[in-house]
Amino acid sequence: MTTQLSQSFTPDNQLDLMFPSEYIPEDVKTQLHSSLHVRPLASTDYRRGHLNILSVLTVVTDPGEDAWVAQFNAMRAAPKTYYSIVIVDKATDRIVAVGCVFIERKFLRGLGSVGHIEDIAVDKNQQGKKLGLRVIQALTGISENSGCYKTILNCSDHNIPFYEKCGFEKKENEMAKYAPQRSQTPKL
Repeated sequence: MTTQLSQSFTPDNQLDLMFPSEYIPEDVKTQLHSSLHVRPLASTDYRRGHLNILSVLTVVTDPGEDAWVAQFNAMRAAPKTYYSIVIVDKATDRIVAVGCVFIERKFLRGLGSVGHIEDIAVDKNQQGKKLGLRVIQALTGISENSGCYKTILNCSDHNIPFYEKCGFEKKENEMAKYAPQRSQTPKL
C-alpha cells in the first residue's frame, strides 16, 4: 500500500468529502484530543493511509489509488447510504482510526431503516485512547440522526465487552457464507 506523508493538516473545506461533516455529532468532535480531528472520508484519503488502518482488521489487497478513488465515488454516488469516517492526526495529516455505517432501507417497520456499522479499525499505536469508542459514537449518531430504528454490527467474541461499553447488547447470532474464490469481476 503506497501512501505519501503530508506535512500539514488539511482542513475539511479543502477536501472532497463523502458527505457533509456536519452529520458527525458535535459532542464526538469535542471529546477528541485537540491533536485529532474526526471527519468524513475524503477522496484523497488513500494517500493518508486509509488501507493501512483497515489492515488492522484483516488482509487488505491494495487495488491502487485509481481503483480506490473509483470505489469512493461509487459509494458517494449512493446518497444517504454510506457514511465512512476517519480520525486524523493533525500533526501528520495521517489517518489513525476508521469506521463506516451504511443505511439499509427496509419494507419492515413502516419502511424503516437500519444502520450497519462496519470496518472499525484503530492504528495499533493509537489503541487504548478511546478512538474506537469515538468512531462508534459518531457512526451511531449518524445512524440515529438518519432515522434508523436500530444500529447493528457484527464482532468477534473477544470484542463483545468493548461494544457493550459502547451501549450495544448481544442479540441473536451471525451466520456467513463466503463466495468461492473468483478470478473475474462480479457479474452484477
